Amino acid sequence: MELMSLVPDFTLPATGGFNFQLSAMRGAPLVLYFYPKDDTPGCTDEGLQFKTLYEEFKQLKCSVMGISRDSIASHERFKSKFDYPFPLLSDADEIACTLFDVIKMKNMYGKQVRGIQRSTFVIDSEGKLRQEWRGVNVPGHAQAVLDCIKSL
Repeated sequence: MELMSLVPDFTLPATGGFNFQLSAMRGAPLVLYFYPKDDTPGCTDEGLQFKTLYEEFKQLKCSVMGISRDSIASHERFKSKFDYPFPLLSDADEIACTLFDVIKMKNMYGKQVRGIQRSTFVIDSEGKLRQEWRGVNVPGHAQAVLDCIKSL
């Protein structure tokens, strides 16, 4: 997907018992961060960084959503354990993962496995892709995303 291109609409189940629909988010910026797995150290740290800065994102009228292939039940436990203030979206069928091309072959204990490459996307109020980060290093990442939102 090209920067400044309109992101195609999609719908995914979300924590809290609702369905997230991308087109319903128009009118304000949106951060979608893709992470490999619930309740793992890097994914927990990333979520906690977004949690720490969440009020600043809210002041900018920006929504934050975490996405992985884990089930809604797993997401609900993960969200509750760390008290994340934003929804987590379940992409078990890899709809958004395919759209954003975040499924990559990774080495896990000497084996090649398909998994989510930690990636974040900023979508503007018109539904256009404005910024992307792939192969994210967690430390300082949420702040970099917030700085990007401030510059829109």
